[in-house]
Amino acid sequence: MTAQIATAGAGQFALGLGLTNECNLTCAFCYRDPARTDRLTLDQVQRVLARLPVRSVNLGTGENGMHPEFPAMLRFLRGQEVKLTITSNGHSIAVLDDDAVRGFAEVEFSLDYPTRAEQDAQRGAGNWDLIRAQAARCRRLGVGVTIIAVMMRANAMRLADIADVAAQFDAPLRINVYQAVQSDAFALTFEEFWAGFAALFARTDVIAIGEPLVRAMAGLPPRQGGCGVATVRVTPRATVLPCVYWPGGGAPLDLLLDRGAGIVDTPPFTAARTLPPACAGCAFRPACGGGCAGRRVLSGAPDAPDPYCPVMRGEDRRLSIRLAPRRDLAKLDSACTTIVMARG
Repeated sequence: MTAQIATAGAGQFALGLGLTNECNLTCAFCYRDPARTDRLTLDQVQRVLARLPVRSVNLGTGENGMHPEFPAMLRFLRGQEVKLTITSNGHSIAVLDDDAVRGFAEVEFSLDYPTRAEQDAQRGAGNWDLIRAQAARCRRLGVGVTIIAVMMRANAMRLADIADVAAQFDAPLRINVYQAVQSDAFALTFEEFWAGFAALFARTDVIAIGEPLVRAMAGLPPRQGGCGVATVRVTPRATVLPCVYWPGGGAPLDLLLDRGAGIVDTPPFTAARTLPPACAGCAFRPACGGGCAGRRVLSGAPDAPDPYCPVMRGEDRRLSIRLAPRRDLAKLDSACTTIVMARG
């Protein structure tokens, strides 16, 4: 049985491109594979855009500014009718001139702690100052800024403090829950997951909630699109995944180039939108859809409910939220993400 979904139409895909898995930092909680170097070519990027109807492109995975063809790839992408964004630790923006930075509709900076000492201890000396300098530069250039944090055991109760830092740049905070791609060392317990979101919403206003369980417990209606429907990830290894956290090597890029939008009919994308049998009668099914499919697969139980599901435990984890004014953000409809704005 599959959850009710919306079919992606022309220009409906949110495309994630990992131009390279290289990075100048070695964060312990990163999902990229540091054991090898992989890069997409400019030709591959051009062919993907020619075959897939895309509304937005986000450059992520590694630190894309380390790719030797990065300037040429940016020139090509700026010429496409897409909303172009990038997720960076600051390095990829620092290496660009002002004109190139203006080519982004939005720049996301990775900040996982609300203080310089903690951020630098985790990511490397000077990273806090680099992010602040480049975020301020983006704002001077009229480029939108978002701060993105990984919600994990070490920071789950302090995300609202990070939102306060983000607000200094008129920036929202986007949160992705840590996924155990490489290790479960930073994974949240059930209690940490729910306590963290409750604490976050007590001090911030919600712009969007894509994390399925949280969306359901906050009383929001079903989403359109999402994982397995309107998001496609092309990795530096030239493979295709329905989600950046999806385990396994992924399908070869040639499959996407052959099928175009029909890539969503392949088994991984179908699995990403499949409702676990145990969820069929649940009242929260329309908004939740069985929770995060990537997390279910990573936990080794793709046909079971999301391990953070409170309903299967007989618990009520309803969340109280206050909505913020809507913003035109590239990641509004991204799967399994939550976007908030500091209150006040």
